[in-house]
Amino acid sequence: QLRNRALTDTFEPGSTMKPITAAMALEAGRIKPQTLIETGPGRFSIGGFTITDTHNYGVLDTTGIIRKSSNVGASLVAKRLSDRQFYDFMRRFGYGQVTGSGFPGEAAGMFPSPGSPGWSGTTKQTMSYGYGLNATPLQIAAAYAALGNGGLLHQPSFVKGQQNPVKRVLDENIANGVLHMMQTVTEPGGTATQAAILGYHVAGKTGTARKSKDGGYSRDYRALFAGVVPVDSPRFSMVVAVNDPTKGSY
Repeated sequence: QLRNRALTDTFEPGSTMKPITAAMALEAGRIKPQTLIETGPGRFSIGGFTITDTHNYGVLDTTGIIRKSSNVGASLVAKRLSDRQFYDFMRRFGYGQVTGSGFPGEAAGMFPSPGSPGWSGTTKQTMSYGYGLNATPLQIAAAYAALGNGGLLHQPSFVKGQQNPVKRVLDENIANGVLHMMQTVTEPGGTATQAAILGYHVAGKTGTARKSKDGGYSRDYRALFAGVVPVDSPRFSMVVAVNDPTKGSY
């Protein structure tokens, strides 16, 4: 009961990964904001595994993949990247390692490398929408803060005024572009309209992930929302994780 769950508990980040996947492909030049991806008929098979969307969204551009939270779209974007490109970019954003906050008991999460026992032919695709890796809420918040900071990743601190290292992890224009794509998530047609705040522009991403059980997945979910506000001059990055959301409305 005394542990800081934002730093000690890890879980699969779900669709909060999709903006990171988009940023990765944009940086690599594999897609552009206006690139069109055919996600119909709402499912995509790879290596005997089928990736599905909740609906058939048809043709989506990069913003649409994030706004509609298309697993198929994210998977097809990730397919354009090499395993090493995907892994190196994720590590650059802090996944699979402690943030350096110095808080006792902080978890590093789980992020397998290409060629390791935890990496298979479908790993890159499932990771693109947040399965197959574990992260802490602080790691997700730090990654989103980097998008809000124009591509600068700040090492988190629990001491006010402490000057921690800062490193550039993404081009400023790409970071700003992805942030505005995430803004559509909280606007009409997005998956998080309830996260809109009157008078402010909010950028964010919903996420749901099945809980692991006995080496597989249970029927229980964890619900997530990660966001940055205000978009025009970001001040806050926040992650909300609901461990046992109401059935049917996670």
